[in-house]
Amino acid sequence: MSQFPDAKQLFTTVTEDGKSILSIEPYAVPEPKEHEVVVQMEAVPINPSDLGLLTAAANMDTVRSETVDGHPALVADVEPAMQPFFKGRAGKKLAAGNEGAGKVVAAGSSDAAQALMGKTVTIVGGEMYRTHRVMPAMMCVPLPEGAPAKEGASLFVNPMTAQGFINTMRAESHEGLVHTAAASNLGQMLAKLCLKEGVPLVAIVRSDAQKKILTDIGLTHVIDSTKDDFMEQLIAALAETGATLGFDAIGGGKMASYILTAMEKAAAVRGAEFSVYGSTVNKQVYIYGRLDTGETILGGGLGLYWGVGGWLLTPHLEKVGMERMMEMRMYTVAERNGIFHSDYSSEISLMDMINPDIAKGYDKKATGEKVLVNPSL
Repeated sequence: MSQFPDAKQLFTTVTEDGKSILSIEPYAVPEPKEHEVVVQMEAVPINPSDLGLLTAAANMDTVRSETVDGHPALVADVEPAMQPFFKGRAGKKLAAGNEGAGKVVAAGSSDAAQALMGKTVTIVGGEMYRTHRVMPAMMCVPLPEGAPAKEGASLFVNPMTAQGFINTMRAESHEGLVHTAAASNLGQMLAKLCLKEGVPLVAIVRSDAQKKILTDIGLTHVIDSTKDDFMEQLIAALAETGATLGFDAIGGGKMASYILTAMEKAAAVRGAEFSVYGSTVNKQVYIYGRLDTGETILGGGLGLYWGVGGWLLTPHLEKVGMERMMEMRMYTVAERNGIFHSDYSSEISLMDMINPDIAKGYDKKATGEKVLVNPSL
């Protein structure tokens, strides 16, 4: 019998008959192997990347509470037009949750595992929406003595992504960055990191309130894409900063095209060489999110020396290697209350995750409304 008989976890399922289900079910915690520990999860954020598994298939207007196979569940319909996109996971019960933090409550016999007993650690590896997570000791990064789990909840996805953007900029010989949806939790971290590292950053937002978030941090170049003079302001900011690398969280629509066009016009302002093919300035936009799931549309006026591609954190970390990755993680822990601090609008339990009203709230992905799950509640 497990030493944690009340353990439970959240599963996400898309059924073959067009239902999206989040269920809370019992979880048999395995005994830790020699090199493993059991972490009692106390803080797990809901990131946009988590919502890809949790609610992306669901029509949230149809969400309701039901009992599925004897377990409490949140159920929503999947629209017929959406069902082909989720065919690959139809009928598969998946665990979710990218990162989190908690207290080590059991450990294997190795010295490394035993050294973590009783410590609060930050971890990553998926399947975090559960009361207990078994992890290799080497994948656990202890927080300083006395630090609450909440401080370690969001110390991987967004902080490592922000550092990854700057790694990429330097590796590809760019001088500055452009970032969209820039008032997000990640965007605020990137702003603080760029200010500390002396990296020019042009931030694109969608409201005066979002602009104020970033100017209060200290950013100079914050552009509101809803304003009539958006392109003029963007060109001016790019001409001043020399930023030629963009990271776009929006994905669909024309934003990548607007950025590349503005970079080309800014190159002219900066006196770049031109030919019939456009400027000789290398311009790049990486799409790393899909807030707009529509097609990415590119117009004219870009020149011919540009690129648009995708960017993912995991392949980037594989590219930089284990040594650099661990440097990034330790820097993240050191700056957990500074550059990489996260604020949360609410703290909920696992059971709250399947409450229809609460689920509609965290599914909005609203700026400034990051939700923290405490599976121990």
